[in-house]
Amino acid sequence: MSLQPRAVLIHRRSEYDDLVARHGTRQQAAFFLEARDRDLGEVLARHEAQLAAMQRVSAVVPVDWRRADVERHDLERFVFGPEDIVVVVGQDGLVANVAKYLDGQPVVGIDPEPDRNPGILVPHHPGDARGLLDAAVQGATAVQERTMVEAVTDDGQSLRALNEVYVGHASHQSARYELSLVDGRREHQSSSGVLAGTGTGATGWLRSAWQERHSHLDLPRPVDPDLCWFVREAWPSPATGTTLTEGALAAEESLLLTIESDQLVCFGDGIEADALTLTWGQRLTITKARTCLRLVV
Repeated sequence: MSLQPRAVLIHRRSEYDDLVARHGTRQQAAFFLEARDRDLGEVLARHEAQLAAMQRVSAVVPVDWRRADVERHDLERFVFGPEDIVVVVGQDGLVANVAKYLDGQPVVGIDPEPDRNPGILVPHHPGDARGLLDAAVQGATAVQERTMVEAVTDDGQSLRALNEVYVGHASHQSARYELSLVDGRREHQSSSGVLAGTGTGATGWLRSAWQERHSHLDLPRPVDPDLCWFVREAWPSPATGTTLTEGALAAEESLLLTIESDQLVCFGDGIEADALTLTWGQRLTITKARTCLRLVV
C-alpha cells in the first residue's frame, strides 16, 4: 500500500525570534532596537505575518495527510521522502536553501509578505495553499523545472545548489588552484574564489559579478540547462594568470578545479555551514546537476 502524501512545511526563524533569543525578553529586544533608532513594532509585524501564513497553510492540509514542520537550520538533518509535497513559507532564498536536499519533490512557494518579497520562487498567496496541495498530489499543477548546479570531488563527495556554488578560502584569503576547461585550456590562478551557477543564480551573486566587470557573456535563464562561471579578482603573477575568468557551460560540459591550496571550501547558495573541504591535489568538477527544482507555478 502506498503512503499517504506528506506535507512538509518549511520556515525559518524570524528576526523577532532571534532578537528575543539573544536579549532574553521582548522588552530588552525593544530597548536594543530603540537605541539604534529602530522600532520593535516593525519587526513584530513581519513575525506575525509569518505566523499567520504558517497557520493558514497548516490549517488547510488535508486531515488524512501526514505532515512535518521543518525549520531552516534543521534541513540538513531532515529526510525527505518521494511522496512529500514541500511547502516553503517565507522568502525566495528559503526555496534555494531547501532545493539542495530534494530529489524531484514538487515545491509550493508561499509568500507571507508580498509587499516586501519579490516572490519569484514564492509566487503564491497563503489562501491558495489548499488548491495547490490538491493539484500537486494529483499531478495537475504546472511545474517549472529550474536547473541546479552540482560540485563533485574526486573522492565522491558532492554538493548541489539552486543559485551557485562558491569555491575559495573560508577566510577570504587568496585561493590557489588550476582551472581547466573542456576545450583543453587551463590556467593556474590565485583569486578570491570561483562562482559557478545557474540561470536562477544569474539574478543574484552571479549577476553582481557579471555587472561589476561589464561582461558581455549571455547569462542563462532559470530553465536553461546551461551554467555560467566567474573568477573573482584573479591576481596576475609569474606563476598565475588572469585570462580564463568567465565563461558558459553547456548542459554536458564541466569546469574542473585542481586545488593548490592547503584548504579551500565549496558551499552552495551561501550556506557556509554545509560545505565541502578541499585540500592539496583534490579535483572538483562543477557541472549541471542531475536533478532540478520542480517549482509549482
